[in-house]
Amino acid sequence: MQWVAVVFVAIAGVAIVAATKPSTFLIERSVTINVPQQRVFGLIDDFHHWPRWAPQDRDDPTMQRTFRRAKAGNGAVSEWTSTGSAGAGSMTMSEVVPLQQVKVVVNWERPFEAQNINTFTLTAIPQGAATATKVTWTVRGTNLYTMKVMEVFLGIDGVIGKHLDEGLRNLKDAAED
Repeated sequence: MQWVAVVFVAIAGVAIVAATKPSTFLIERSVTINVPQQRVFGLIDDFHHWPRWAPQDRDDPTMQRTFRRAKAGNGAVSEWTSTGSAGAGSMTMSEVVPLQQVKVVVNWERPFEAQNINTFTLTAIPQGAATATKVTWTVRGTNLYTMKVMEVFLGIDGVIGKHLDEGLRNLKDAAED
């Protein structure tokens, strides 16, 4: 009977700690890619190129994307569905500044309903005669209670930060290929 009380206290403790977590999150990662901004921008600004570098596309073989509206840039929309880890939802490019920034509104339907804002900022870095590009990927959104519980064990930065790190590594590989 004591073990039931211990389990109950542990679950209650996690629930209380989770409830104290912030209601929003902001995670940011950067990488330097040794190609000019145009090459990197083209991979981000067109959803058709995302399967080459986006972790959710590469990690979930059941994921299927559809596209509508503009091919790229402001107003471009990609919807996805999967029976695996990628869930389902849609992404819309809401603000695009050519060669400098791409803002994407992500609306999750599954595994939970949520909205995140992903911002990709590109900065030219002169390197002698060549130019490299610093890409900063920022994700901000609502910290759902289920995410707060995960945060107790893994940290929100650990979960989303890992995704961003993998995506930026893949983007670097795709752009420098």
